[in-house]
Amino acid sequence: MERPLILITNDDSVNAPGIHALADCIAPYGDVYIVAPAEPHSGQSAALTVGAPLHIREHEGRENVRVFTVSGTPVDCVKLALHTIVPRKPDILLSGINHGSNSGTAITYSGTMGAVLEGCMEGIPSVGFSLLHHSIKADFTLGIDYVRQIALDVLNNGLPEWVCLNVNIPAKVKPEGIRVCRAAKGHWSEEYKRYLDPSGNPFYWLTGRFVNGEPEATDTDEYWLGHKYISVVPVTPDQSYLPAIKDMSKRFDYSR
Repeated sequence: MERPLILITNDDSVNAPGIHALADCIAPYGDVYIVAPAEPHSGQSAALTVGAPLHIREHEGRENVRVFTVSGTPVDCVKLALHTIVPRKPDILLSGINHGSNSGTAITYSGTMGAVLEGCMEGIPSVGFSLLHHSIKADFTLGIDYVRQIALDVLNNGLPEWVCLNVNIPAKVKPEGIRVCRAAKGHWSEEYKRYLDPSGNPFYWLTGRFVNGEPEATDTDEYWLGHKYISVVPVTPDQSYLPAIKDMSKRFDYSR
């Protein structure tokens, strides 16, 4: 029997410690291909490189782990990996471990989850992992056993068609456990900070913070992360909102 083929990517670049923590924890269970951006691409969502060449470079690997970089986005990495790098369709796609949260509505912007959604659309069981700590020195060890548990469950049992997982891990604590839940509704506040350059011209730097729009809800990722649990949110690339079809049809269906 062939060993499982495991494709790993991220949006923080091949140099981020999180992707290597993820690869090392899962490498004993299959043949790992890291295919990651050569440079950070956070906030790129499902962006593709259009009108520019993409370059692939193989780097020194280690036991059961081959390492490649792509001069593009996380989705570029997935597409090129499937097109020209991996020898067959991966048994699982893992993205992360991201340095920073992807809870709530952050999935809309997340390059980590952009890669996961791409894998899902290709029919690959796909999971994104994020740690709620932006530091390059973030400690992944406290939650790594849970990361391994989730990844191995998906590797062995798969996921429903057109469903992937967004996993967030509380930082600086040993998680109390895992909860499957929904993403909290909310918005981003104070998104840009204004500065002046040496000539006195204003420029802006993306900052911001997520504001939970339903802090009393007990069934969201924000709630469970706040209680030191790992959150697992099932998501899908299909953004159709089926409950609205009937009402919207009454308003907009029209035939000549």
